[in-house]
Amino acid sequence: MSTTSPAPSDSSTPNNSNPKTTTASTLLPNDTFPFPREFFFPPFFTRQTNLTTHHAQLTKWSSLLLAYCRHHRLFRLSLNPDALPFHNPRINRRLAPGDIRRVVDFLRRDGRAEYVLPLGQTKKDGAMTTTARGGGGEAGEGGEAFIYWRTPEEWGSLIEGWVEETGQRGSVLTVYELREGEGTRGTEIWGMDGDVLVKALGTVVKRGKAQIFQSGEDSLGVKFF
Repeated sequence: MSTTSPAPSDSSTPNNSNPKTTTASTLLPNDTFPFPREFFFPPFFTRQTNLTTHHAQLTKWSSLLLAYCRHHRLFRLSLNPDALPFHNPRINRRLAPGDIRRVVDFLRRDGRAEYVLPLGQTKKDGAMTTTARGGGGEAGEGGEAFIYWRTPEEWGSLIEGWVEETGQRGSVLTVYELREGEGTRGTEIWGMDGDVLVKALGTVVKRGKAQIFQSGEDSLGVKFF
């Protein structure tokens, strides 16, 4: 089943000539994100059996998640099918849990998502395993995922650029300072998710441009070269 939008009506129709009306029709109560038109078509929430159509469906869902998280500046997303953006209350449709994981896996292949592992699960050689502390089940089930609308590598380059612009090469900064300090206030670095920030700094370390070390009992420090 296709999720193609219906053909637009005559341009003389008032609704089509008013961009405010079009935008309003893609909004949901208590949310400011302009959802794409296909989000309001029931087939968009049903897994398509045709491989070509299913690939297109995964591509559209992936683009939707990236745009939604960027719009709301979300670094991690709940995989709850009853919550936005997996549930459309206007048409009473939800994406099934298995299909949510397929979308996340689709994003993972492009380095645009990563499961936030529940307690007791570890990642080893690219596979998910369960430790003795508990957990179990499929990775990410009932949990959440990092959605990388900007990849850790991209964040790392942005942070390194800020360090260069502010003349702080050779300086030692804490992760807390980068996330919540006055120096980054007003930049995209301020308010970052702590785990994503550490992942981003790790990419700079891999390029030999920084070193991360323990700074105090509960704080990480980073020195840029």
